[in-house]
Amino acid sequence: MDFLFNTNVQFFIAAYLVGGIPFGLLLAKQFAGVDIKANGSGSIGATNVLRVVKEKNPSLAKKLGIATLALDALKGVAVITVAYFMGMSESTLWAIGVLAVVGHCFSPYLGLEGGKGIATGMGVMMFMLPQETLLALVVWGVLAKTVKISSVSSLTGVAVLLISSFFIHPEMAHAPVVFIVFILYYKHIPNIIRLFSGQEKAVV
Repeated sequence: MDFLFNTNVQFFIAAYLVGGIPFGLLLAKQFAGVDIKANGSGSIGATNVLRVVKEKNPSLAKKLGIATLALDALKGVAVITVAYFMGMSESTLWAIGVLAVVGHCFSPYLGLEGGKGIATGMGVMMFMLPQETLLALVVWGVLAKTVKISSVSSLTGVAVLLISSFFIHPEMAHAPVVFIVFILYYKHIPNIIRLFSGQEKAVV
């Protein structure tokens, strides 16, 4: 058990545990009295919070959706920020970021179930790759306003981030970025299937 006293390992565990906090589930239960795991898509992310809470309390839905989005993004960057100021290496920061996303998508508090990881992943990427993330957010915002299908705007933004990282930072090791993107797309497989079958719903 001596490995638990290793600083890197402690950060890795903290990243996974913090990443796994289901803020959307907690906020929806506390303030709207609904279980988003049992309604809508069953995801714990902001989109499902907005969709499910809107059915019961439209005026509250947007506030809880924004709060969920912000908190999910924050938990992606929180442990990285502490590690950065403690002088951890870039490879350690990337590992922390990956584990934060894994924690959100496969939460230890929800039997390894969780959300789609977009907000948490964007929190990580905003710290590690701010230029690429800003570009991805612009694409996401345009598609969110026009197409209005959350999965389309999110997955397109993620793809733009990954592709642009090879041009903006060609010298970096891209494995952590590719791995995070893989997780995000893996968690969106049901959405992708619904898209191809024409059943994916727009957020209105």
